[in-house]
Amino acid sequence: MASMTYSHAMDTDALRWFQQVADGTTVTEVSETEGLTQPGVSRALARLERDVGAPLLQRTGRTLRMTRAGAVFKRHVDAMLHELDDGLAAISEELSPDTGTVVVAFQGSLGSWLIPALLASFRATHPDVRFDLRQIRDEVAAPLLLAGDADLLITATTAQHEDVTWRPLMPEPLRLATHRTHPFAEGASVALSQAAAEQFVTLRPAYRLRKITDALCRAAGFEPTVAFEGEDIATMLGLVAAGLGIAIVPSHHADVAERPSIRYLALTDAGAHRIISVGWSTKRRLAPSSELFRAHVLADARNHGARPASR
Repeated sequence: MASMTYSHAMDTDALRWFQQVADGTTVTEVSETEGLTQPGVSRALARLERDVGAPLLQRTGRTLRMTRAGAVFKRHVDAMLHELDDGLAAISEELSPDTGTVVVAFQGSLGSWLIPALLASFRATHPDVRFDLRQIRDEVAAPLLLAGDADLLITATTAQHEDVTWRPLMPEPLRLATHRTHPFAEGASVALSQAAAEQFVTLRPAYRLRKITDALCRAAGFEPTVAFEGEDIATMLGLVAAGLGIAIVPSHHADVAERPSIRYLALTDAGAHRIISVGWSTKRRLAPSSELFRAHVLADARNHGARPASR
């Protein structure tokens, strides 16, 4: 049995013209609608038949009608063009600044205050933009941007990379969390040098907040005695609430995680803050909706004084 060779580079326009002619539109009408010559449309249909390897249309009087092969082929053409049109519509919607999807990765400790505030203010003027939110651990996550898994990364943990652009958004003060019965709890602020003999509750060494804690303690003249190490701030605060140590935590996290048994003190040490930044890949062009949200985030940073201040 002879095999049939098919071309995988079929002209989509020719498929649409075949569909129209098969549905009863004349070649003349197709040519007028498309702004082409009638011979040009006829040649495209002839090429399509050569690509398929079978006659698809036959002339009956002045009318072109489908052959049996054409009727079989048209069912698949209809399905394929329907799927193609749906895909093109989906891409158009995705690229629309008002209906697209923005993939935002963010540090977990920002998920209780900054991310909701940014989304709420943005959705007030762009209610149809969708968000794919991806919480990351307190770690360097630039590979997410480089791999195309996120459009924007909002974090207090940044690393310089030639293919990633970072813009600082705001400093976030750090607080010292103590049990309410601790002698420090009687004051509103404390210098870390006063805590040299204390037991600390910290994140593990790989975390940025742990590195900041260690650096602040060293600048105050001591190495912190670590009683417990954890992997999230909520666990740290639980240990502080149980009277098992003190901890350095971000101020906004302290605000949203109030516990009757914990007191949060301002740190008077220089550098007792972390910088929150937004990053994006320089290798990929942001979709319009993502570009719109990036502009919103940067504008919010310029005006963040309007946001309620932390204690």
